[in-house]
Amino acid sequence: MAARRGRKRSLRRLKARVRRGAWSTGAALLLILALAWDTVWPYVAGAALAALLSGAVWWLRTTHRKTVAGHRAWQAEEEHKARERSMADVDAMTWQRFELYIAELCRRDGCTQVIVSGKAGDLGADVIGLMPDGRRLVIQCKHYAAHRTVSSGDMQKFLGTAKAEHGADIAVFVTTANFTRAARALAVKHGILALHRDLLGAWVRGSTLESLAPLNGAGSGPPRGRRTSGNPARRS
Repeated sequence: MAARRGRKRSLRRLKARVRRGAWSTGAALLLILALAWDTVWPYVAGAALAALLSGAVWWLRTTHRKTVAGHRAWQAEEEHKARERSMADVDAMTWQRFELYIAELCRRDGCTQVIVSGKAGDLGADVIGLMPDGRRLVIQCKHYAAHRTVSSGDMQKFLGTAKAEHGADIAVFVTTANFTRAARALAVKHGILALHRDLLGAWVRGSTLESLAPLNGAGSGPPRGRRTSGNPARRS
């Protein structure tokens, strides 16, 4: 017990000596600084100014990053809202009007000889035309409620007819809903461009069909050369 009290007293004395030494050192430095102030003040002022400028630069950079991040988040949210406002009009269409609207988007993007089947038994070819470079375009349209999904079975049916029956160079499956994971994987594997709701929203907002192709299935193999004539509705 006595030994423990002795160690505590020794520790307190050591701490006191350290504090006195620190105060003495600080006082000595201040004294030296005061005596040599005329010589060292430019360096002290420079160091203080440099620290102030560094702090200001750090604050400006941090503020700029936060501002840019906030603006990007706001811009993304506004673009999402705009797409949804546009998609609300698309959602209100009948399936027949939706197919006509998809044909209008194709023409807007420079596609030619665009026709709409508009009938049952079209073997998945709701819209057919030629891309601006002459490649044959075949589109399957599904106007579903936003919460629904297109199954892999639907994708398999389109896969079996788009190229074999219609000779598609560019095969597109577009829906107002979404695709199941299996359907999307099948599309990517076999080169079908799967335009789910978000990508359709981007198309509606002005993105071109060709710019969307790399995002979710290529839609085709290599270009087969420009076609300048022929009936786009012809089956191969």
